[in-house]
Amino acid sequence: MPPSAQHTTPPQALVPVLYVSHGAPLFAIEAGETGPALARWGAALRAQFPELRGVLILSPHWMAPEARVTLTEWPETWHDFRGFPPELYALQYPAPGAPALAEQVLDLLHQAEIAAHGDTERPLDHGAWVPLMHLFPEADLPVVQLALPQTAGPTEVYALGAALQGLCSEGVLVVGSGSMTHNLSEFFGGERGAAPYVLEFARWIEAALERGDRQALLDYRRQAPHALRAHPSEDHFLPLFFALGAAGPDARATYLSREVMYGILAMDAFALHVAA
Repeated sequence: MPPSAQHTTPPQALVPVLYVSHGAPLFAIEAGETGPALARWGAALRAQFPELRGVLILSPHWMAPEARVTLTEWPETWHDFRGFPPELYALQYPAPGAPALAEQVLDLLHQAEIAAHGDTERPLDHGAWVPLMHLFPEADLPVVQLALPQTAGPTEVYALGAALQGLCSEGVLVVGSGSMTHNLSEFFGGERGAAPYVLEFARWIEAALERGDRQALLDYRRQAPHALRAHPSEDHFLPLFFALGAAGPDARATYLSREVMYGILAMDAFALHVAA
């Protein structure tokens, strides 16, 4: 039988991991180019994985002394921001929770000797529900949120994601929701002109991802151009390492967006395709 006619069993399809910049809360109603890009990707993912089990998302707007996981059956939509247009506060994202998935996440973290606890009261903060509104506007996919440990750095957050790597083979979309650049003093200070440092930082990260250079990424604080200006504090960049850990060392990034909003918020979003 010629090679072209041989029958082989295709490898099991693994759900990619997603890193998304959620930007400002205004992203919910000012979608720019990134919102539609996420919507297209989300629709394609649902078509490829019609039995997608749920979403596990980490957002820097939930920080706790240790990892915590939502066990809520119907998490509320939390408008955890002030001073924005009234229409933002009317938005709801009524996705169901997934207590069984949450318990599995807790088990995996405990197996990796990572301290973690369940939480039956935590609502979804805007770092979770705003990007999910674009990705899955029907709000019919179960959502579990994971807290970012307060004292964790890039290495610890990478390990947090790595402990959950197996979820990609079980129909779970793992999402790190942060911001490629996040200098709030410039955002609220009225800076709106295109800032060259934003693109220099974001493209350095993309180049490191393309090379598969995890060590350079973990050491971004020293090696990346303008790292301290792009992230005066690390919280909004750490979800990238969560996504990298969950995807594994051989994953490669496919970019969904390289948009910059308000001149200083890089809205980079990319899928990390997991090696089978």
